[in-house]
Amino acid sequence: MRFVVTTAMTILVTGSAGHLGEALLRSLREAQRTARGLDLNPSPFTDLVGSIRDRKFVRDAMTDIRAVIHAATLHKPHVGTHSNQEFIDTNIGGTLVLLEEAVAAAVEAFVFTSTTSAFGSALTPAPGQPAAWITEDVAPVPRNIYGVSKFAAESLCELFARRHDLPIVVFRVSRFFPEADDDAEVRRRYEIANAQANELSYRRVDIADVVSAHVLALEKARALGFGRYIISAPTPFDRDELVALRHDAPKVVRRLFPEYEGLYKARGWSFFPEIDRVYVSRRAVAELGWSPKYDFRQMLDCLVTNRDFRSPLARVVGSKGYHATTFSDGPYPVR
Repeated sequence: MRFVVTTAMTILVTGSAGHLGEALLRSLREAQRTARGLDLNPSPFTDLVGSIRDRKFVRDAMTDIRAVIHAATLHKPHVGTHSNQEFIDTNIGGTLVLLEEAVAAAVEAFVFTSTTSAFGSALTPAPGQPAAWITEDVAPVPRNIYGVSKFAAESLCELFARRHDLPIVVFRVSRFFPEADDDAEVRRRYEIANAQANELSYRRVDIADVVSAHVLALEKARALGFGRYIISAPTPFDRDELVALRHDAPKVVRRLFPEYEGLYKARGWSFFPEIDRVYVSRRAVAELGWSPKYDFRQMLDCLVTNRDFRSPLARVVGSKGYHATTFSDGPYPVR
């Protein structure tokens, strides 16, 4: 029997005070779907305040739950402020608690929000090499504790799908946060909107498209059993352009979108001189029926009419930051 998300089904969303958690709760409630927000921090979208590491709290939270979207995590921006053990305890240990309690509660679908950061060093080719073509078949080589913890949590999800017949979909999601880049040189050379517009061609996705993918995953999880997908705005680039993208990316963009140069020049914008990786989300489109709306082409269309290229959902969720502390040398400490 096909599994369908209905208004009578209660969905547990972890990380409800965060960017994606809030976006999910807003969207689910607007669609009149019953959703319960869980987070360590109180917020207008958090119904249950507590830690995913607390088994009793999680067990109680699973009451009457039929589907789980697990978006709570320590992120890359926390690498410089949190210990390795905290990443292990939260991102791996917390995921394990949720999986075990989801099985005990006979949950029918589990969606885990992972990250393209799990690919790690596989994203950065050696100097002089073509840009990397990143599909789900690329083997991760985590470069920090964040990547290690998310990849390990993905592996737990796959194990539970096999051993416990828990339908699970894992998403490796590319950048969707509105905060400034952690690279000081990017911040110096490009205003935020310029950098993020560029990224829509190869390493960024709008939060509204991330939400739509998660809702689709709830509907498709049972049929899939287990699935792992990259969620990133569809790239306009092809594999045969990887050498050119590494050496002269603007030339490739100019060939595909001749109008881009004038639109950028009017704003004092420029495209990155080179691109080191391209995220490929074609499998999610083909297997989930995902239909993202916010890509590089849409962004250019918005520039023509002087519209904000972000979705209304991205604008209403806005910037949340990652720390209570303000840092003098960037949005967060990099390590």
